Amino acid sequence: MANTDVDVGQLDESQQEALQTYTSVTDQELSAAIPLLQRSQWNVQIAIAKFFDGEAPDPVEEARAAQAASPPPAPSAHRETLLDSFQRLPTPFTRDPAPRIVPQPENRNVYKPPFILSLLFTPFNIAYRLLSGSLSLFGYLFPFLPRFVSNITRSRPSRSTRRNTTGRRPLKPRDTAARFIREFEEEYGSHSLSFFENGYAQAYDLAKKDLKFLLVVLLSPEHDDTSTFVRETLLSTEVQDFIKNPQHNMILWAGNVQDSEAYQVSSALNCTKFPFAALVVHTHRDSPTSMSTVCRMTGLLPPTAFIAKLRTSITQQSGLLDQVRASRAEQQASRNLRQEQESAYERSLAQDRERARQRREAEAVKVRAEQEAKAQSEASERMAQRLDQWKRWKLRQIAPEPGPEVSNVTRLSIRMPSGDRIVRKFGPNVTMEELYAFVECHDLLEDSATSSQASKPDDYEHSYGFKLVSPMPRVVYDVGDGGNVGAKLGRSGNLIVEPVQTEEEDDE
Repeated sequence: MANTDVDVGQLDESQQEALQTYTSVTDQELSAAIPLLQRSQWNVQIAIAKFFDGEAPDPVEEARAAQAASPPPAPSAHRETLLDSFQRLPTPFTRDPAPRIVPQPENRNVYKPPFILSLLFTPFNIAYRLLSGSLSLFGYLFPFLPRFVSNITRSRPSRSTRRNTTGRRPLKPRDTAARFIREFEEEYGSHSLSFFENGYAQAYDLAKKDLKFLLVVLLSPEHDDTSTFVRETLLSTEVQDFIKNPQHNMILWAGNVQDSEAYQVSSALNCTKFPFAALVVHTHRDSPTSMSTVCRMTGLLPPTAFIAKLRTSITQQSGLLDQVRASRAEQQASRNLRQEQESAYERSLAQDRERARQRREAEAVKVRAEQEAKAQSEASERMAQRLDQWKRWKLRQIAPEPGPEVSNVTRLSIRMPSGDRIVRKFGPNVTMEELYAFVECHDLLEDSATSSQASKPDDYEHSYGFKLVSPMPRVVYDVGDGGNVGAKLGRSGNLIVEPVQTEEEDDE
């Protein structure tokens, strides 16, 4: 016996994949699915076939169990009595396994060999036709021989497939069920029975999945009792109400044995007489996947006897089905609880991941801002150093204030942005650019010793951040206009230093 106490975590990857595929198809609990896969050598197809068709007993395991359970032979002789012989009589068989039947197609495409093979077998084909023609002529001359040969071959059992001698066209299971329902209504009129509108295999699977009773009715139009059974028993008010009662959980599937599917079902259910009815239900005691025939009715039966047999079988099996339903409901509740816990865990994990992502993004933004601020600060420091170096270099080029002996000087009163007023004389040849440089470097005039050692900074383009304006009348003297101070301002003048606002300062 396979060990049923198997932890899913102990299975390897291929076994877990096989278990997931099997449970997704069959929806079977793990406690029963794992042993079935172990008995099937972890072959998913074999396990699914055992689940739907029923698992046959293992003769090796039965022999081992019988050998282990059998007591050792007693040394003394045992005398058989009449009572012992009666006790060893076989008990009446009350439950037969009901296999799952999938109809096999009767009309298969004829294989056409390739042209080269046809040429190779042409001599054999001609010889076969000549031999068959000569045998036909021999049978015509001696007509008793064909009948004698046919009687001999008919008496031997044949394993070949059943020939379709009724002229009915083979259809798919759903179409076959629709044809049976249509012919049944045309023959016996309207009724309230709800036949299952699909194949036997589909009804079988639904009954196993939903734990319902499957009532199988097989009819033979060639039988004399068929019409009487249908009109007096199957279509009686009592039987129809009993089948339609939702408390009985019954699925009704019927078929005509002239169809291939119904004929195969009759063979599988050991039908020996028509009309035939059988009640199939899931028997969990035999195996977790077995379906068994718990009631079999053949021939003509009155409605009361028909209902009594069905009610007895349903009563015997309802308690067991209720236990299975309760077990499945408990397993489903556990599965739903586990899924909800897994969903909650996934949601919590997703929230934690989102928080971690937002935290990383905030940290990245903070680091990026610090780097940008540091870069701007370093750039500002470099710009301030270059500006200071330029101002010290430019200060050496500013001419000193002319003395009293110099004529044609211009006396200017310059009001700085800080409010201080500077009064200074400028020579007649001083340009406007020198005047701007004087205002720019005014704060370094006292530090002339350090300025004498400064050089012009490389890769630096200086731009003045202010303009000189005459208040009355208002005239702006731009450094780019050029010219001399004396030519533009005359002998004296008042100027105001107005800072120039950049676009960034305007936006602020």
